[in-house]
Amino acid sequence: MVAVAVMGAGSWGTAFSVVLADAGHDVRLWGRREQTCRNVNDVHENTEYLPGIDLPAAIRATTDPLEALADAAIVVLAVPSQTLRQNLESWGSLIEPTAVMVSLMKGIELGTHLRMSEVIAQITGAGPERIAVVSGPNLAKEIARREPAASVVACADDAVALQLQKYFHTPAFRPYTNADVIGCELGGTVKNVIGLAVGVCDGLGYGDNTKASVITRGLAETARLGLAMGADPMTFMGLAGLGDLVATCSSPLSRNRTFGEKLGRGMTVDEITSQTRQVAEGVKSCVSVAELAQMHGVDMPIVAHVRALVDGEMTPTELVEALISRSTKPEMR
Repeated sequence: MVAVAVMGAGSWGTAFSVVLADAGHDVRLWGRREQTCRNVNDVHENTEYLPGIDLPAAIRATTDPLEALADAAIVVLAVPSQTLRQNLESWGSLIEPTAVMVSLMKGIELGTHLRMSEVIAQITGAGPERIAVVSGPNLAKEIARREPAASVVACADDAVALQLQKYFHTPAFRPYTNADVIGCELGGTVKNVIGLAVGVCDGLGYGDNTKASVITRGLAETARLGLAMGADPMTFMGLAGLGDLVATCSSPLSRNRTFGEKLGRGMTVDEITSQTRQVAEGVKSCVSVAELAQMHGVDMPIVAHVRALVDGEMTPTELVEALISRSTKPEMR
């Protein structure tokens, strides 16, 4: 048993706290909202993000980052990706100098084009042996319900990955290890953008052929970018690549797919955003991923078209038509 701080009391941070508690750890969950923390402590439920799901008593919530981080050997970072820098600048100095930081976040920072592990390293000064990533087909509500699932723990240090694998393993949650941090982070980021595109197809009423085509070509785009950035192409065939992509693109629990579906039905980004407090990461990531692809000279038409749609420069119908009408070429290019 180790002391674990989970920084972020949204749906995924709370669900992963359940995994940690089930694995036998004491979990301190940090959240910004007093009422959220009070509900977790008093009624053992995150009524805002995971209503109806009983939380283990081993999870204790607090709005005080010092209380959450004190003596924590593992710090799980589960804040929205575009707020990571701001949060670390606020309380990153409170993290124990030997603690391992585990990113649950899936995004590329706007402006800097840094992956989340790179932001963590830049702000905290931690070496790669202290930074890990968890990524896979892990829809928060299903994880919190303890439905069987697998994921990937990626770290440049194999010994650290193996230790985290042991810490995170429960009867319902099976983690695999991987040394390819770049590939795991890219897979988890780009799949949100592809999820938006698949959701658009749903919103327009298109069937499984269309959606399968977008999923497959989206995976090809992800692999091209990963290869250009030094990732292992095989990572994209695994849980952090194809697995996460399929879950995001096929489940109504996916915020990004649901957001895209509403776009396909004619709603604007502002209209959809005003209806929910949860973040669809792909709306921001499509910008940073498109710019990252341009920097590396990689063609990513689905990502580029989603960005144009989000920016109001393309309609949902035009997005799909643009993808289908592209010039033909061999599949494996």
